[in-house]
Order: sequence, then C-alpha cells, then structure tokens
Amino acid sequence: QRLLVESGGGLVQAGDSLRLSCSAPNITFHDWRLAWFRLGPGKDRREREGVSCITRGGRTVYTDSVQGRFTISRDNTKNTFYLQMNSLNAADTALYLCAAQPTYRPDHCSVQTYDYMNWGQGTPVTVST
Repeated sequence: QRLLVESGGGLVQAGDSLRLSCSAPNITFHDWRLAWFRLGPGKDRREREGVSCITRGGRTVYTDSVQGRFTISRDNTKNTFYLQMNSLNAADTALYLCAAQPTYRPDHCSVQTYDYMNWGQGTPVTVST
C-alpha cells in the first residue's frame, strides 16, 4: 500500500490556479517533514526538481521559480498537505510528486530528493497557453 497519495492535478490554462493534495493516512503526520517536487515532460526521474517544503513547525521553503505564486501548507489533523498553485504558466507543466520523511528536527526541511525516502506516484499538471 502506497504511503503517499497525490490528487488535484489536471489541465488548466495559463493564469489559472490548482490545489494539489497529498494524503498519508498511515503515518503520524506531525513528525514528518514534507515536500513537493516536480518532473518536467520527457525528463528522467533523476531530474526531479524541488518545488517547496514545510517543516514540522510550519516553516516553508520555495524554489525561486514558484516563490510568490505557490503556497505549501499542512493539516496534521487530516494527515494531508497541500500545494496551492496560482498564476500557472507553461513552465509549471510537470508531474508533481509529494514526499515525506520523519524527522526529529522541527525546523528543518529541504527540497533535495536525497532527503526523502517516501514518495507518492505523482499527479500530472498541464498548463496550456
């Protein structure tokens, strides 16, 4: 049974918004650092790009290309975290994957793939112009 399950992707037009969700019903969610990555069309899985992460304490990090447009959040009561994506453009077209890792550090997260052992299967986002 997959640990993380994404949803919310789809086909939208440039300028539109989407909210992605990642649920993890079988873990103690509040002890984990969480992140979103994306994999552009035609790219190898090794080329996953870090998009955003959120610490146990709620501190957030964003890659420059999404800063000010995307917002990551978490709801520990629902074992779910989100990526609100606004002002989407064609460069945002990708398979979006969520990732999670237990941590003892309440104020640490990263957008590096090597920091996460648990991954979802991904939800596709396509932005048309």
